[in-house]
Amino acid sequence: MYSYVARQPILDTDKNTIGYELLFRDGPKNSFPDMDAEQATSRLLSEQFMNSCSNTTGNKLAFINFPYSSLIRLIPTLFPKDKLIIEILEGCEPTDELLQAVVIMSKKGYKLALDDFIPDSRWERFLPYIDFIKFDIQVFPLTEAKSFIHHHLNYKIKFLAEKVETYEEFQQAKKIGFDYFQGYFFSKPEMLQQRVIAPSELVTLQLCKEISTSELNYAAIEKLLASDVTLSYKLLKYVNASSLIIKTITSFKHALIYLGQDKLRLFISLMTVAHANQYKPQYLYVLSIQRARICEQLVTKGSFKAEPSEAFLMGMFSLLDALLDKPLPLLLTNLPLSDELKLALNDGKGELGNLLNAVKAYENADWEQVNRYCNVLNISEELFASQYAESVKWGDDFTIDS
Repeated sequence: MYSYVARQPILDTDKNTIGYELLFRDGPKNSFPDMDAEQATSRLLSEQFMNSCSNTTGNKLAFINFPYSSLIRLIPTLFPKDKLIIEILEGCEPTDELLQAVVIMSKKGYKLALDDFIPDSRWERFLPYIDFIKFDIQVFPLTEAKSFIHHHLNYKIKFLAEKVETYEEFQQAKKIGFDYFQGYFFSKPEMLQQRVIAPSELVTLQLCKEISTSELNYAAIEKLLASDVTLSYKLLKYVNASSLIIKTITSFKHALIYLGQDKLRLFISLMTVAHANQYKPQYLYVLSIQRARICEQLVTKGSFKAEPSEAFLMGMFSLLDALLDKPLPLLLTNLPLSDELKLALNDGKGELGNLLNAVKAYENADWEQVNRYCNVLNISEELFASQYAESVKWGDDFTIDS
């Protein structure tokens, strides 16, 4: 399965690229799909910020449209404030509720933009918290834009001219005070494609049910997250990208505690909206769960220095490269995993690396290697065989139950 996004550069007066507007696409055709704006934004955020090692904007800013409901739920605060410009979609009403959300996000250090802005006195109270105003110069005349800009020079606002289509428009917009520019004169939206994996629809629905209660059941949420490699990977990627002071994660419970109830609810609700009606897990998902289970159980019953939760994470993430068609070391770079766990996954070395090698050898019926690793790990082949059979049944049951 692939995700698609179109990006269009945003340039300064010297034509240097300072960022990109990211535009959701659901296929290789470079046009916006017939889709609810809420789901489109959620899909774009999930696939571009929480998936794989996506680097759609490089070290530049990402300008992303947010519909009203996402803004008042503070969904943008799930993402790093140094990379994101929150565009308030043109159809949003300037309500008290929206203003409250804008104030909160601004005070947290996020930068906000009014997209396709048409001046209206109801927006005046928002302006102290706005960093960019975007005028579609094909709709809002440059002469009127000039008047607005000159009457609002006392604000910190930068002005961006959209739909710049000719050299003359660029020169005129620059002359009247626009700071940034976007349009076909510079570049049409560029299509980008990348491999993605979608979480189980049933798991996301069950998680949605769990977060609807007044007090979260962390044990139940941890079990559901542990059953889906996509959600668990995105959870750890989000935890690492957040502002939380944390170096390594040893279990999903560890990550959930650091997130807290509010951000956990936001994360799960975003995943639910983003991946509604997506494909269910296939063979690689099931194998990931089976590997996680056998690694966890063998560490529990053997004489290992590692924690069972670390072994579970190792098994769960051991097939990310096959799921995402990207090198595993690249995928693990930005995850808050221990050095021992990364060494095991990347190089098959160390105590956990030997355990993972043993599991892979058993899957391939390489009995000579199974014997060798069992001796190294001080595990009997009988125990290994029984735990492998149990993990297969457990994985099958888990995917059916979830």
